Amino acid sequence: MPSSESGVGVVRGGPLPRLGDALPGVIQRFSAQGVLGVVLIHTGPLQTIEADHGSEAHAQVIERIAAVAEGALGSGPADDELFTMGELGRHEIVLFLFRTLREGGFYRSDLPATAHAIQRALLDHGRAAAAPYLRSAPELGVGFAASVRNPHLGAETQLRDLLGEARTDADVEAHLLARRRRRRLMGTILAGEITSVYEPIVEVETRTVFGYEALARGPVGSPYHSPLHLFEDAEAESLVFELDCLCRQSGLDGAIGLPGGTQLFLNVRPTTIHDPAFRPDALVRTLERTHLSPSDVVLEISEQESIASFARFREIRDEYRALGFRFALDDTGAGYASLQALIEIEPDFIKVDRALITGLDVDPARQGLLRALQTVSSVIGSRIIAEGLDTLEELEMLGELGIPFGQGWLFGKPTPLRA
Repeated sequence: MPSSESGVGVVRGGPLPRLGDALPGVIQRFSAQGVLGVVLIHTGPLQTIEADHGSEAHAQVIERIAAVAEGALGSGPADDELFTMGELGRHEIVLFLFRTLREGGFYRSDLPATAHAIQRALLDHGRAAAAPYLRSAPELGVGFAASVRNPHLGAETQLRDLLGEARTDADVEAHLLARRRRRRLMGTILAGEITSVYEPIVEVETRTVFGYEALARGPVGSPYHSPLHLFEDAEAESLVFELDCLCRQSGLDGAIGLPGGTQLFLNVRPTTIHDPAFRPDALVRTLERTHLSPSDVVLEISEQESIASFARFREIRDEYRALGFRFALDDTGAGYASLQALIEIEPDFIKVDRALITGLDVDPARQGLLRALQTVSSVIGSRIIAEGLDTLEELEMLGELGIPFGQGWLFGKPTPLRA
């Protein structure tokens, strides 16, 4: 099958027809051949694309999803297959398979195998099909049903019932996908299968390591080795707090042997204060077991989870600071960390997102923004860490701008600290 630039193929015969337009032909083939199979893909989770990015983007993704499904069919006879959009007001893609009564294995093996192959293809390639509008693969339920033509009933009636049966089956499959996702994630959390790797933070002027940021990873070889996938599933299952607690503990456990004179940057969320194991006295005891002191630790606040009360947060900040902990504000410039948070929190470190650092050496606008942040940081007593450094030229520009610290793959990929 020919492929498009997106790598997910093209739909045979061009854009998907509407079911209403295809209905006369479907009924004619059903009546002539005697058996009709339906595979239905529930595309409701894609509606957020239309709401956020418009109808054209949504239509484009629907075509890609149909192409993924078609690619799962192999090289069978195309004249016995027809893809259509669902009925008006329903978010679905429908595949019609026309067969005869002589094809005895169709319902027992061929039809479920086809539905399974489509479901597997959507799990493998759905993320690419939905990019750049969705960050993760949409979970699209796939159901199937089949019917033998009964001349006593209207073909439209049989078709309506057939689609209803396939929709019910697709809903069941969607629930099973969600249940498997929750069990997979809960199993990872309860088994403590989170480890940490550490990315160096380097002094720009001396090119020496100032500290290490602890970054969580799930089991190697699993989808959860990607922290993006890990936290997306945790958010979908309302398990972010539980996962976040485990990630922090992993970051501390893996930091035993932190080189003397360096800092451990530990990611925390505002709701971390509700974790009894992270209250100041409990945290200090944990640090003693890992041979660290509060002055070795920088608590890195991400505003992906909003701060409900800056006044309350400052009280907590001061409580930790009195013990020697310091604070960094993460994602500055990425749309999460607001200027208000910068002023209200008054962090010891401002971590500037890679979106403002990539191409810094050739972009006067980025340079101007960084100069402005440098001015703000000097007023509130903060120091800037530039994230996402990839080139020596970017690093040299940081030096020219007087930015004290940099972080990124320029200094090496994140690895276990003992490595």
